[in-house]
Parts: sequence; structure tokens; C-alpha cells
Amino acid sequence: MDGAWWPQSRNLTVELADLVDHFPASAGRIIRAVYSPPDWLAPPRRIKVAGGFVKAGFFPHDDTHVMSLRMYDEQIVQLMVVPPGTSSRLARPAMQTAADPANSDCAAALLRGLERAGGIDPAAQWSDDGGA
Repeated sequence: MDGAWWPQSRNLTVELADLVDHFPASAGRIIRAVYSPPDWLAPPRRIKVAGGFVKAGFFPHDDTHVMSLRMYDEQIVQLMVVPPGTSSRLARPAMQTAADPANSDCAAALLRGLERAGGIDPAAQWSDDGGA
């Protein structure tokens, strides 16, 4: 993972536009986002952002809770998605760990740590059965 993202809601249309519009210019321009479906309400395939549109897609059975961003230069940036509603007391250290180059844990392992600490209730955040 290259870092973490802590959106305020499960509305990918709103949250991804905010992420893209505020992404550091020095990192490059985001052209595509591939997301984990359990994290989000169903978004459109193209999302309007300040500089135009970003393509959005997903892998049908992906429940990794990672957002992969394809940059204009073909670089891939992978962000752990911290569930909306997670307390800042727990979200901030998890985000710092995700951004640490020495971290070898996947997003799911870091999020399980939040669950054990009582910071999130995964049943209240995500539905891993395709939104049913």
C-alpha cells in the first residue's frame, strides 16, 4: 500500500471527486480508480472532477478495501480505504501505518486491527455479498 484514504461517506461519486480534486499535484493526475465494491454505493462509470472525468471500475469479487488509482503516467497508487465513521483515535494511526514504507500488512489486516480495537463494526460499514 502507498497510503490510506478516510472518506466521509460511502458515496463514491462525491468522495472520489474530492480525493481527485485535492490529490497532490506533485503525484500526478489520476485518470482511473478501481475500487472494492463492498466499500461503496454503486457509482457511475465516469465521475466528474474539477479537471474533467475519472473512469471508475471494480473487480466483481474484490473485498480488499483498497482503492487503486491509475495515474496519467501509468503509475498505480494503492490506498487503504478506512470506513466512514471510524473514530479519529483509531483511523489516524491505521492511516499512518498504511503509509509507512516498512508496513507489510494488507489493508484487510489493518482494518481487522480496527475491528479488534472496537473502532468499526464491519457489518454496519460494508456488505461483502454484492450489496444485498
